[in-house]
Amino acid sequence: MKKRNLVVANWKMNPETLEKAKEIFNEIRSASKKLKNTDVVICPPFPFINSFAKLNRPKNVFIGAQNVASQFKGAFTGEVSAEMIKNVGGDFSIIGHSERVAMGEIGETVRQKLAIAFDCGLIPVLCVGEKERDKDGNYLTVIKNQIKEYISGLQKRNLVGLIIAYEPVWAIGKSYRDAMNATDVHEMTLIIKKIVSELVGKDIAAGIKILYGGSVEAEGALPIMELGNVDGFLVGHASLNPEEFSAILKATDMKR
Repeated sequence: MKKRNLVVANWKMNPETLEKAKEIFNEIRSASKKLKNTDVVICPPFPFINSFAKLNRPKNVFIGAQNVASQFKGAFTGEVSAEMIKNVGGDFSIIGHSERVAMGEIGETVRQKLAIAFDCGLIPVLCVGEKERDKDGNYLTVIKNQIKEYISGLQKRNLVGLIIAYEPVWAIGKSYRDAMNATDVHEMTLIIKKIVSELVGKDIAAGIKILYGGSVEAEGALPIMELGNVDGFLVGHASLNPEEFSAILKATDMKR
């Protein structure tokens, strides 16, 4: 069966109210009904997940979380477990986002979160990416070490169909013209698959989904889909703009 495209909307700590969140959700839901080859995952703040899960939505629209605890349960004030997310209707979770890493999240914690997500039936979207791109190519070692640390020791059966979101941190917040071009993105997708192949085998590497998450805008989405060899996008601020996000979905869906 052919892999479907995937677009993940990371709303971060936005919007301020459930009413506004539902307005954005409803517009994205309408746009998603027109898609033929693309699944959409909306990751709102934790308090909105249950409300979204109760809303009617097409079969290609899923609800996810922006993070998950590294423990199953216990005395961990402020944390939200994978089981809790599943229980209120979440199917996906972003794990290892660069903003979480900037807050102090280390590689072993990311690996623990991945393992727990798999055990609880959540589908993880694993984020990797370099802070800066140097001329000597040291950033490639950074990404290899990230992936190695994150998936080391995990059961191979869980890694089948793994979703990896490549988010070059240095590109976040820039316009798509100042971020990565499609050729560079293509190079990175090949490198990531090569790294995964070396770590867990060619069969698993062939089946992974790779999303691009470096300042995704509608204007640059189509060339990155067509020439960048990605399976979709991890979208930040643009996913809160229904018109912009709908255009990204439309561009993504053009790749069959």
